[in-house]
Amino acid sequence: MMTDPIADLLVRIQNGARRGHETVTVPASKLKKELLRVMQSEGFIAGYESVTTDGHPAFRVQLRYVGEGKPVITGMSRISKPGKRVYAGKRNVKSVMGGMGLSILSTSKGLLTDQEARKASLGGEVLCYIW
Repeated sequence: MMTDPIADLLVRIQNGARRGHETVTVPASKLKKELLRVMQSEGFIAGYESVTTDGHPAFRVQLRYVGEGKPVITGMSRISKPGKRVYAGKRNVKSVMGGMGLSILSTSKGLLTDQEARKASLGGEVLCYIW
């Protein structure tokens, strides 16, 4: 039984990038699809597609590399966890690594990056940091 599917997604992507894999496969959900959409729009992954593995829906995530096989994603951190939820008000949404990374927030308008949340003057649950 998996207790934190978002952490599982982040770890699979990070481990695949460290090992130099072109793609990783993760179980599908609506929240994961939105997370992958944000990561693709910000340029951290090349893309994703829906697939079926052993009769279960999944996503095949295409990882991005720069230069001589160096992964675009150098680190990820799960902030809000099932045992301890972390929320940020609209005045407390912080940037990651001086703007070089991003935080993904779950807001009333869907999943947004820290920049989008500040622009829309929204706060929410801080899901993760990616840099």
